[in-house]
Amino acid sequence: MVCFDFTGEDGFATEDNINHYKAFAEGGAGVVVLEAQAVERDGRLSSDQMGIWSDEFIECLKPIAENFHNNDVISLVQIHHAGLKSPKNVVDLPIAPSDYDKDGIVAREMTMDEIKRVQQSFLKAALRVKKAGFHGIELHGAHGYLIDQFMSPITNKRNDEYGGTIENRMRFALEIVEMIKAEVGEDFILGYRMGGNAPTLTEGIEIAKTLESKGVDLLHVSAGITGENIPEPPKDFPYNWIVYCGTEIKKEVKIPVIVVNGIRTPEQADYIIENKLADFVAVGRGHLVDPNWVRKAESSMTPSPCLKCPKCLWFKNGRHCPGRKAV
Repeated sequence: MVCFDFTGEDGFATEDNINHYKAFAEGGAGVVVLEAQAVERDGRLSSDQMGIWSDEFIECLKPIAENFHNNDVISLVQIHHAGLKSPKNVVDLPIAPSDYDKDGIVAREMTMDEIKRVQQSFLKAALRVKKAGFHGIELHGAHGYLIDQFMSPITNKRNDEYGGTIENRMRFALEIVEMIKAEVGEDFILGYRMGGNAPTLTEGIEIAKTLESKGVDLLHVSAGITGENIPEPPKDFPYNWIVYCGTEIKKEVKIPVIVVNGIRTPEQADYIIENKLADFVAVGRGHLVDPNWVRKAESSMTPSPCLKCPKCLWFKNGRHCPGRKAV
C-alpha cells in the first residue's frame, strides 16, 4: 500500500521509507512488493507518491534494495501510471485510452505518440529498478490504473489497434512486457498485477494465459475497474471473490500466482498454500500493522490483527494506525 505521508512531493524515498521496508525485510516475508512508484510525474496517483521517472531516483532506492538482500528477501518494485486517476493537483488534464468524463473525472484520449512515450517510460523505470538492485518489477495492471484502463471496454473506446477486441485492448500491456523482457535479462523478475475480473473472469483467464506466453514470470491477481463483472464464488469457498479469481487463474497457468485481499490470519494463508490454491499469499494490511507477521506465525504466535478501520489510516498517516499502536 502506498504510504503517502512518507514521501515528499519530489517523489524521493526518505528515511521513513527506508525504515518502513527495513522492518519488512527483517520480519520474515519471503517476497516484498514495494508500493507503486510512478513512471511519469504527471502519472502519479498523489502528489506525494514515490517516483521512478528519472535516473535521479536510483540512489535513494539502493538502501531499500540492500536491506532486502541482506535479509535474503526477494524484492520487487511496483511500477505504475495512474492514467485518468491522476488528481488535479498532479496534472490539470490526465491522459487515458479514450476521452473520459464521468463522476467529476475528466481525461483526454492519448495520441499514438503518447502511447509510445508512456511505454518507454515503463521500460526506463524497469531498468532503473534493476540498477537500484532489486530482484524485479511488478507492472501495475489492476485497480483501474492506466494499463487496466486499456484492458477494459469501460474506459477503452478506441477504434485503432489499441482498442476494440480483447487482443487489441491487451496490446498496450503486452508491448510493455515485450520491451522490458528484451532489455532486463533472464535473472530479473517481471511480475504483473492484474484484475482477475478485468473485464470478466473469463477474459481475465485469457489475459493471464497471454501474459504467461509473453514471458511474465509472476501474476498477482487483484481487482479491476469498478463496474466490471464480479464473479460469485461457490458457497463453500472460504474467501472473497478476488481471491476466487486468483485461484481460478492459478488452474489455467503454470507460472506462480499470488492471491490477495482479506487474508488476515496465518490459518487463512496456510489453507491456501496447503491446498495448492495459489503459490503465494499477499498479506498487505497484516504486515502494515505488524511487520513481524511472518516471524510470529512461524513461532505459533498471533500477529497483531488489522482492526479494519473504515478508512485505512495507512493511506495517509500510518503512524496513527491503531493496530500498530497495539503491537
